[in-house]
This record gives sequence, structure tokens and C-alpha cells, in this order.
Amino acid sequence: MEINGVEIEDTFAEAFGIQVSRILVTAATKKLAKIAATEATGYGTSVIGCPAEAGIDCYVPPEETPDGRPGYMIMICNMSKKKLDHELLERVGMCLLTAATTAAFDALDDADEKLNVGFKLKFFGDGFEKELNIDGRTVYSVPIMSGDFLVEGEFGIKSGIAGGNFFIMGDSQSSALIAAEAAVDAIGAVEGAITPFPGGVVASGSKVGSNKYKFLGASTNEKMCVTLKNEVEDSDIPADVNGVYEIVIDGASEEAVKEAMKVGITAATKVPGVLKISAGNFGGNLGTCNIKLHEIF
Repeated sequence: MEINGVEIEDTFAEAFGIQVSRILVTAATKKLAKIAATEATGYGTSVIGCPAEAGIDCYVPPEETPDGRPGYMIMICNMSKKKLDHELLERVGMCLLTAATTAAFDALDDADEKLNVGFKLKFFGDGFEKELNIDGRTVYSVPIMSGDFLVEGEFGIKSGIAGGNFFIMGDSQSSALIAAEAAVDAIGAVEGAITPFPGGVVASGSKVGSNKYKFLGASTNEKMCVTLKNEVEDSDIPADVNGVYEIVIDGASEEAVKEAMKVGITAATKVPGVLKISAGNFGGNLGTCNIKLHEIF
């Protein structure tokens, strides 16, 4: 199968279930909202080592927010509901409450359950906090130096999908990188999907465990390392490929992840020098959701 003349390997991305929260962060200006959203989603690339996977979903204009101010939708994910609850409390409390003019609202209409994150954070007000009703939502107003921090009492969580992915193989590092950036830009238009790695691009694909060091839970995927293609006997890198980047996608639903993969791959194949698109999997032994590249088209 080819898309825009680029080979799409007949393989699949091995994704897995994860707990997802979706929060709308608003502020007095678009710039301030983006700053707060960026802080709240930091250190959130992979649950291999980070306490959560997180990223900015999309921009939300003032006419679509509960308080009539510009905002950004963010997603925070973790395998464990208990750990996700902890991450929400810390990230909203330490990154949003501390950011100038921000407010935080629940943004999951189809939540499986609710966590009382805002209710817990209201106690920072030390008895001066107030309960408000904004657009039918129970919101707490917490007095801080610059005014009041508004936070919705409960944040929804639901079962989502993490680890949707595809590999972009180019004739050079630059062609693969340009294609990866184009893919991330295209995925940005898909609501309910994030690319949690830096700039949305994964430079260091990994495998489960290690061939040499037993204390490692994950290590470099040597079969996909371009500098090792002549050293590793069973390398997956074709002879004419000199640059590889991976795009990893988390989503509020399997449909969102599939759509993100589709538009991302399509955008990547339009870049000159891209030779092949593949995906990462573990033979179906790790994840519960196998997304076949040919089927998403």
C-alpha cells in the first residue's frame, strides 16, 4: 500500500488502555492560557519514567468557554486512577493555581467517573473560598494575591487509548524531521488526541526491557537506530533510510487515535524524502488495542 507514493508497511501500532482526564484552562489572554497549559503538561512524555503522559489538545476561543476567556484544552493520562487523581491535584494546584489569571474547568462530557480535585484545592483558600455556579458548573473561587483562582469542583476521567504510533523513515534526518513536524501539525486539528513527547516528536524509540542490562525496564530500540543498521544483524532500517522519527499519540477514544494517525501519516507522506511509514508493536503481547496501518485508510 502507498500513500502519496510512500510505502505504508502492512503492520500495526500496539496501543493500550489508559485513564484520561481533559481540562479546559482559561486565562485573561491567549498567551497566559498557553503558558499555564504548557506548565501543567510538563514532564509528561511517557509513563515509562514520567508520572503521567500529558499534552495540549487544542485552542478554545472565548465564545466557547464557560467564562468567556481564551483557553486551551489539555489532557493528562495515567494507567492508574489513583495516580491520575494525584497528578491532577498536583498539576492543577502547582501549575494552574500559581499561573496568572487562570481558571480550570472539567472538559469530559462522557466521563466514566468524577474526581473531586477542585473540591480538595478549595481548602487552599483557608476558609475564604466561595462556591459559585458558572454555566451550570459547581466552581470554587479561591482568593490569591492577584485576585481569585477559579476551579471546577470535579474533574471527569474515562478510559482512553495510549501508545498509538507510527514511524517516519526518510532518506535523511532532516527529511524525516520535517515530515514529523508536519504530522504533528496535522494531528493538532484532531480533537481528543495529543502527542505527548517534546514537540510531539519522539527521537528515542524504546523496547521493553534490555538485552544486556537486567535492571532496565526499557532500553533503546536498536533495530530502529539508523547508526546501527550495519551493526545489528536483524535491523529494521532499509539501506536507503538515514533518518527515523516516531509519533506517539494518546487519545480520549480509539477513534480519535486512529484519526490522528491517519491525518499524521498523510501529512508526513507529502514531504519529499520520506521513503516509508511503519509502526511499533510487540507482537500483540503488550497492548490490548492493535491499530493496523492499512485499515485506518
